Amino acid sequence: MDTKTEQFKVAIQKPRQIQQAGGSQFNIADSYELEREALDPIGAEIVEIDAETDQEFIEMAKGADAVIARGRRINAEIIAGLEKCVVIGVGSVGTDTVDVLAATDAGIPVTNVPDTFIEEVADHALTLLLAAHRRLYEMRDLMLAGRFSEGHPYLRQYPRLYGQTIGLISFGNVAHAVARRCKSFGLHVIAHDPYVSEIEMTAQGVEPVGYQELFERSDFVSNHAPYNEETHHMISTNQFGAMKNSAMFINTGRGGCHDEEALIAALESGQIAGAGLDVFEIEPTDRENPLLAMSNVIVTPHVASASSRMMPEARRKLGREIATALLGRWPRSAVNPEVLRDSKLQRWQPMPMDRGPNR
Repeated sequence: MDTKTEQFKVAIQKPRQIQQAGGSQFNIADSYELEREALDPIGAEIVEIDAETDQEFIEMAKGADAVIARGRRINAEIIAGLEKCVVIGVGSVGTDTVDVLAATDAGIPVTNVPDTFIEEVADHALTLLLAAHRRLYEMRDLMLAGRFSEGHPYLRQYPRLYGQTIGLISFGNVAHAVARRCKSFGLHVIAHDPYVSEIEMTAQGVEPVGYQELFERSDFVSNHAPYNEETHHMISTNQFGAMKNSAMFINTGRGGCHDEEALIAALESGQIAGAGLDVFEIEPTDRENPLLAMSNVIVTPHVASASSRMMPEARRKLGREIATALLGRWPRSAVNPEVLRDSKLQRWQPMPMDRGPNR
């Protein structure tokens, strides 16, 4: 390691020996070697903050040049107490561990790693869809009950996957990857995303549709929206009520996007046929949650992004993003890019030439 004097301080909550909610957002004792690949060369030191409360964290992190949002939610109170913070880094796609609006008001860019484990999540979404469609839980239960011969006639009452319609809520990176996979299975893909051009969807062979129309037409509804105030419970009683009785709901995005009570009611009443869930409103979810006991609901514990590559690469990119900002340049990915224009950071990326002047 370079022994030169440290120039920058990067604050992070000291790890606890417990798993935190939210999949990749967990704490483990660590030397931060992966983040330091980019930070050590510029003289940036990662400093663990051994804080029990937000106020303690503020007191010890107020002079930090950057903050890593891991182990503690970086809320508006903490952000207000940061005196010289240049960037807040998140080592995942979702940024619900940061109050992004507060960071934006403070002029602090929030970076994420939106392209690291896209393929893993897309694979998992299709895994849940196929498992739910082919009734894997029911098939296993029949075998364990000694009713081997009943599996074939049970599945004969359902249509084949080919030719059915999947509706994608949000059309970001993961939804793009899911759409590619769905085409291979012969599914017709429709999508709704008010922030994405219809031309981008149609170029991928995806039909853009209205929000409520998506629920009415889909045989499978797959959520890929981020979680924020706008998307909280965006999938609730009205949406489940619009779905076909034979339709299934898949969620590998964020649990807060769907109203869990409304989903349970829709499943118990037969309003929808089943679900495949990797995310829940409260994580870890209660073992008494009715969703865990339903034979027509496939569940996994927020693991869609997990692979041997996922965590190392996400952490390397997190370090690179923070280092880029500390060196006075725009980060590669900012979830609140509006702050960059008026910041002291300099743009280094080439200007995009594939969009018109209305960008």
